[in-house]
Amino acid sequence: MRIPSWRLTECPIVQAEQITSPDDDRIADYRALTDVELRTRWEPPNGLFIAEGELVVRRAVRAGYRLRSVLVDEKRVDQLGDLPGEAPFYAATPPVLESITGFHVHRGVLASFHRKPALSLGEVLGAARRAVVLEGLNTHTNLGALFRSAAAFGMDAVVLSPDCADPLYRRAVRVSMGEVFAIPYAKAEDWPAALEEIRAAGFTLLAMTPAADSVPLQHLSAAQRERPAVLLGAEGPGLTRRALAASDVRVAIPMRRGVDSLNVATAAAVAFWELSRED
Repeated sequence: MRIPSWRLTECPIVQAEQITSPDDDRIADYRALTDVELRTRWEPPNGLFIAEGELVVRRAVRAGYRLRSVLVDEKRVDQLGDLPGEAPFYAATPPVLESITGFHVHRGVLASFHRKPALSLGEVLGAARRAVVLEGLNTHTNLGALFRSAAAFGMDAVVLSPDCADPLYRRAVRVSMGEVFAIPYAKAEDWPAALEEIRAAGFTLLAMTPAADSVPLQHLSAAQRERPAVLLGAEGPGLTRRALAASDVRVAIPMRRGVDSLNVATAAAVAFWELSRED
């Protein structure tokens, strides 16, 4: 059967190197992707992260992250043939992919990227109008969902306490659909002293909490909405006493039927929408 010329143009031929063993040194970046402890020891110290799925990989490239390598299902070799640079392409059968990564790679596309230099707190806050401040948020799924909502509702910066999860961990990147690349973020090593630095940059610290003395989110004044920094804690324990004490206003989402709290990513989305709805 003759292949149409448009398909030849849109799907360049890629010379992929075949991988037949999970012990192949060329694909060390991709081993045991489900092992959080191992990945934490391997990825940041080596200045890399893993992206999963074609959409996320392309978003990482557009955001200026430099490719180290690509590992794909052998049936998808030409799917990413137009990626820039000369990073090596590796291909494997689905069983070999699963033996390398520890899970079924149903999207069939993985890529290893070089991380960018970390941004400082001042750099991420400088041009921001609305910020997100996270304390102890260590669930990658929640972190990825929160980044996606932050991008959708116009938040400009994310600040993480030292014990927050890594936004570039594969699961966080995947759940965010690559939106972790869209919002500048910084880890604040001096915690909770960094909250005072955020206030000094002109932000009003809004601590999300179901406490009885909280102000309903929709009742915030115009001044409190002008340059908000939404402060959210971990699922379950919420914000620490020190973080609550450092905030300017305690804020709650009014709820019904006796529900006293929401998943942190859901609560964040509601708050972000409320603070952006007058734009």
